[in-house]
Amino acid sequence: MSNTKKYFGTDGIRGKANSNNMNASLVLNIGMATAEYFTRGNHKHFVLIGKDTRLSNYTIEPSLTAGFLSMGMNVYLTGPLPTPGVSALVSSMRCDVGVMISASHNHYSDNGIKIFGPDGAKLSDQDELNIEKLIDSKFKKLVKSENLGRAKRIEDAGGRYIEYLKSKIYSKLRLDGLKIVIDCANGAAYKVAPKILWELGATVIPINVIPDGTNVNENSGSTFPKNLISKVIEFKADVGIALDGDADRSILVDENGSIVDGDKILAIIAKFWKKNNNLHKNTVVGTIMTNKSLENYFLQNKINLIRTDVGDRNIIKAMKENDFILGGEPSGHIILNKYSSTGDGILASLEILGIMKVENKKLSSLASIYEPYPQIIQNFPVKANLESKTIINHIKNRIEKFIGKKNARLVIRKSGTENKIRIMSEAKDVELAKSISAKIISLMKEKI
Repeated sequence: MSNTKKYFGTDGIRGKANSNNMNASLVLNIGMATAEYFTRGNHKHFVLIGKDTRLSNYTIEPSLTAGFLSMGMNVYLTGPLPTPGVSALVSSMRCDVGVMISASHNHYSDNGIKIFGPDGAKLSDQDELNIEKLIDSKFKKLVKSENLGRAKRIEDAGGRYIEYLKSKIYSKLRLDGLKIVIDCANGAAYKVAPKILWELGATVIPINVIPDGTNVNENSGSTFPKNLISKVIEFKADVGIALDGDADRSILVDENGSIVDGDKILAIIAKFWKKNNNLHKNTVVGTIMTNKSLENYFLQNKINLIRTDVGDRNIIKAMKENDFILGGEPSGHIILNKYSSTGDGILASLEILGIMKVENKKLSSLASIYEPYPQIIQNFPVKANLESKTIINHIKNRIEKFIGKKNARLVIRKSGTENKIRIMSEAKDVELAKSISAKIISLMKEKI
């Protein structure tokens, strides 16, 4: 079997909604193939299906449901629910498989499918390859009419997830006295995120909580914190929290309006856990995008940093293989492996809020432990059929010669979720980072 995937990318299956890469017909086949793959034994099988707030979910959810039902699986429908909520409820509700319909931080015109095994973990590469083989199979094992599955909507899925989150944080954690602005990106967490903060005692100012199917991630959320910063300043809040469309990642804003990204979140949690002898093996898992200054901070404090390729699934894989419990990336995917098997933006935010309360410190104070090196991140759209490897190698070779032995880093890669080349330039000196960035723009214009 070829190891090259046809449908799955770095984070599930994703594509432009209602196109050849993501449409009702394909999704029907995905549902049937996944059901066939996870039907193991003669017992009645169950699948939990969650979604975010995209307009295209009105076509994808019923098609996916039909695929599972036709293979004899019963379907639980949660409605809008964060991706980590689906991951958590799969195991707690004794389901055989879980599916989240979302394209995460992408524009509403995209959509995607993330699949979780019965333990709530994302699938291995081999699992995905096996499912792809079944997707393209013309001979699905349809059940007899009397064995068709039944679909049921779970009205209390959000409440179940909230109680799950509460069970994972400090048992006596209260957020009384904290004023929090929460930006839900008009996405999957628009109900549950403000609710759990309020139930824990915080004064909550929710923004971007009126989804209309087309405004998910629009000028909001973790990829666009400008409005959140304004609201934190306006309301003199203690903290701002920005989630993405499916709430599997978050970034924070301190009381002064400064961004606390995933690297800073990792640093705060690692320092606190180490202080309390909870950082197993004194190791944190990051990625090639993790700031060099954070690595230096960890080195000074006798904390190991392991780097992986970009993507939370790569982080999770390294954590599982080595029994590590903390990992994440600058974009805000934070994996607290002693609590959850996937990235969870709300859970990571609650961990930081808990540390603020226990340490009795403001977020700005907690986040001041190191000064990140300047990074400039550039995204260049490319055609789907463009030979990205040729461009990447050309740019990389030219830039590495340009950098020479200067104190700088370059990361250049093809996006696993969009038709884009992503380039990160990092240097101790901001002017050097800017000059590398300008050189990259020049080379990209020359090459494309």
